[in-house]
Amino acid sequence: MQYDPIKKRIGQIVNRSVVSRILFYKFLDILLLRAWYIKREIRYFKHKTGNEADILDAGAGFGQYSYFMSSLSKNWRITAVELKSEEVDACNRFFSTIQHPQRTFFEGANLLTYKKQEGFDLILSVDVMEHILEDDRVFENFYYSLKPGGILLISTPSDQGGSNVQHEQDESFIDEHVRDGYNKDELTQKLRMIGFSRIDINYSYGCPGKLSWKLSMKYPILMLNKSNVFFLILPFYYLLTLPISLCFNLIDVNKKQQTGTGLIVKAWK
Repeated sequence: MQYDPIKKRIGQIVNRSVVSRILFYKFLDILLLRAWYIKREIRYFKHKTGNEADILDAGAGFGQYSYFMSSLSKNWRITAVELKSEEVDACNRFFSTIQHPQRTFFEGANLLTYKKQEGFDLILSVDVMEHILEDDRVFENFYYSLKPGGILLISTPSDQGGSNVQHEQDESFIDEHVRDGYNKDELTQKLRMIGFSRIDINYSYGCPGKLSWKLSMKYPILMLNKSNVFFLILPFYYLLTLPISLCFNLIDVNKKQQTGTGLIVKAWK
C-alpha cells in the first residue's frame, strides 16, 4: 500500500490555512501513539537540558514535532530537514506566518549526506529510518552531528510485527518501507559500533497499541487508498473509534511493554 499519495492529498487540505495546519497537528498529537512516546521523551529532555538547546528534526515531514518543540522553549534553535521540497516550503510558510522563523527553520536535505559537526544537543528522527536502506551512513552522520553528551531519539518499527509483518511471507503494510523493522539487539550493536556510549531501547505499540493502530491508522489508510470519497466519511469514523483508540494509547504508554511493533530508541554520544 502506497502512503505517499495519501500524505500528498492530506497536505493539500492542511495547507489551506494556519488554522487547518494547527488543528491537524493537534489531531496527530492525540491520534498517533508514537507522538505520545516522543513528546514524553522531549519533555524529559527539556527537564534535564533547560531552555537552551540546538535541535535537529531529521525527516520532519509535516513539521508537527518541530511545532511542538518550538512551543516548549523560545530559545530552542530548531533545524528541520526534509527530503520533499513541497513539505519544506509549506512548513517554512507556516512557521513564518506564526512568527517562529528566527528559531525554527526548514531546509531540504538528504540524511545520507547531511551532517553538521557537533551541532546539536538533540537529534529527533520519527518514522524515518525504516525508509532508508543505507542506515549506517545516516547513523554515522547523526553521531558526527551530535555534541558530546548529545542524544539521538528515534521512533521506528520493530521486527516484532512492525509494518504489519507477522510472518516471513508477509509484505510491509507501507510500500515505501525498505525494512519491516529493527531487531532490538542488532540495532543496539549497530549504534554501539558507530560509537554511541549509552543506548536505551524500549518497545512501543504493545497489544493495546497494536489495536489502537489498526483502528486509528490501518483501516483509515486502507479506505483512503481505495477512494477519495472516504475523506468525507473519515470524520464520522473517528467520532466512533477515537475514544477507544485513546484508551488503548493511554494503556500502552503507561505500561512497560515486553514486546511491541515499535521501538523508542535513545542513544548518547
